[in-house]
Amino acid sequence: MSKSNRVKMPLMEPNAVNKYQVTKADLPLHCPMPNTSLWNSHPRVFLSVEETGKAHCPYCGAEYVLISEKS
Repeated sequence: MSKSNRVKMPLMEPNAVNKYQVTKADLPLHCPMPNTSLWNSHPRVFLSVEETGKAHCPYCGAEYVLISEKS
């Protein structure tokens, strides 16, 4: 396929979401999340969400809320 025939997909901005719901399966929790492009994001920082159920990233201000998984 030539370059002119390629479909251009919009790129997802890193740290574009300000509030994330996470589960115990996401622990240990870190920001940015694993599905975020890292080349233009802030350094990875690990966050403690277990005690209070909430955490804020000191770099981008994203809020993380620990929710219970429904079985």
